[in-house]
Formats: sequence, structure tokens, C-alpha cells
Amino acid sequence: MSIADDPEQPRGYLAMNAYARQQAFSDAAVARLRRIADVDIGECITDFDAGGDALAQARFLITGWGCPMLTPEVLDRMPRLELIAHAAGTVKHHVPAEAWRRGIAVSSAADANAEPVAQYTYAMVVLAGKRALSGAGRYAQQGQWPSEDWRGAASLVGKTVGIVGASRIGRRVLRLLEGHGLELLLSDPYCDDAAAAAMGARLVDLDELCRRSDIVSIHAPQLPQTRHLIDARRLDLMVDDAVLINTSRGSLVDTEALTQRCKGGRLDAILDVTDPEPLPAQHPLLRLPNVLVTPHVAGAQGREVMALGEYAVAEVARFYTGEDLGGAVSEADLATMA
Repeated sequence: MSIADDPEQPRGYLAMNAYARQQAFSDAAVARLRRIADVDIGECITDFDAGGDALAQARFLITGWGCPMLTPEVLDRMPRLELIAHAAGTVKHHVPAEAWRRGIAVSSAADANAEPVAQYTYAMVVLAGKRALSGAGRYAQQGQWPSEDWRGAASLVGKTVGIVGASRIGRRVLRLLEGHGLELLLSDPYCDDAAAAAMGARLVDLDELCRRSDIVSIHAPQLPQTRHLIDARRLDLMVDDAVLINTSRGSLVDTEALTQRCKGGRLDAILDVTDPEPLPAQHPLLRLPNVLVTPHVAGAQGREVMALGEYAVAEVARFYTGEDLGGAVSEADLATMA
């Protein structure tokens, strides 16, 4: 039903922590939401048990970081609920399959969060291609520029970059890397040759990707079957001086195996996520000159977070004007969602 056909503004609630509310919703987004819905933007639900009888009037929820689980019992208390618009990435930690079975539409702002991760990854691929990380370490230790032989290899052009996972982020990274004189490889069990070619990459299995890539960047989801996807065996397949970039989830990499190979100087690593996270203060990965660990900052931060709120508000507007949701999530997506 569209707003034009509905005499009442749809009643909605925000279900997220105070940080998410403060960071994600600009004045413009709040003003737009108030034009299309009956919602108290200052009221955030962090405990559905404290929501009282008012939840019975909820027709939509905008969820975010800190949203409690929408159990079947909670959904029972919201019989009018027809839309869950998530102002962040994955919904699998708070939206159960039961929601779709009740006919509730679900949306995610994962597209808005993907862009800053892709930009971070692109920047790190460029630095890795230039061997900037290991070069900086040698410069600091030796007090002089690396040798001419080393500098001769410090070029992005001609490198082979392997992308693990044709996710929203993986696809964006491939797009950003086009036109840089790179050979682009892709490994994804749900992708075919034609789809990979359309993204400017050649589809290979993961072992071949590891053997051939100068830079390996991980963009696969965290699932039981992807734990230690990059294990000791696959790390040993990688060429000497290869760089592993991980902006996905720390569990996809065997931390101990990676640590040993970076300590030996055979591999470099750029990690925005780790396992465990955060790493203990004295962990070797935090101290090695050929490893850069950043504190999970690749995703939306600061003003970038506003894009998540704007996306969720736009989804509410689309839903109530009868348009298709831009970030629609299906029940089937839960099985492969990060």
C-alpha cells in the first residue's frame, strides 16, 4: 500500500543503540522520515521487552547496531509489522527466518557500507603493489632507501590481484582496479566464467588464485564453511612477498599460520579484521614491520555512517510509495550473508 492510498502515516520505531542513532541520522534524513512516517526519532528500542503495548502499532522498524533479536515472541507483539529496514550491513544477527514467513519485507543498507570498504581495499592494493609497507619497514630499520632491485619491483602495473568473493565489496573492488594494468583473478563458488568476465576478472579456483596472485584480498562471508578459508596450506601456495589483505572477517584466516609466515618475512599482510578481535596487545602481528593492522575502520565511519541512515530512510520511502526496495534481503540470502 502506498502513502497516497493510506490515510494514516505508518507508525515506526528505531531499534538500535544510541551511538547508531546519533551517527547514522542526519538532520536531513530525520526531516525526510518525519514527512513520511509517524516516528519518534529520539526514542530508540534496545530492549523489546520494555517496548510495552506501543509495539502493536508498529508497521516498520529501522534497525541498526545494537538491535535486539526479533524473536517469534517479539514479532507476535507486532502484528502490523510489514517492513524491517536495517541501517547497517548484515541482518542475520537480529532478523530470523520467521520474519519472511510472516510476509515482512526486509532491507539492508549493505550497499551503502560496501563503498568505504571497497575504497579502503583499493587504497591498500595500491600500497601493496608499490610495496610501500615492506619498504617503509626497511627504511625505518636501515635508515636508507631499499636497494634498486627492490625498488624495481615496487610497481602496481603488471601485478596479479586475486579477489576472494564476488560480494558487493568484491565487485566494487574489481571495478576500482580496472584500467591499472593488472591481471585480475576471482574465486567464488557462486560465480561463473561469464559473470567474472563481465567484472573484468578471470574465474579460477582458490588454490590457483593463491598460487598466482601477488596480492590476495578477501571479500567472502563469515560462514561455518569459510572458517580458515585461507589456512596454512593456502598460505604456503602464495608466492614469496605476496600480500594478504583482509577486510572481511578475521576467522577466514588462520591467524597462527599467517603470523608464522609473516614473522619469517615470506608474506606481508594488511588486516582490518583479525581473529581474535581485537588482538592481544603484545601479539606479533601488531609489531611486525611487514604487517599493518588497522582497528576495523574499513567500513563506514564518522560521516560515512550517515549514508546508512539515509539509505534506510529511503527504503521506508520506497516501500510506502510502492517502489521496489533497493536493498531487499530474502530468506535465502541468510545462508550466504556475511
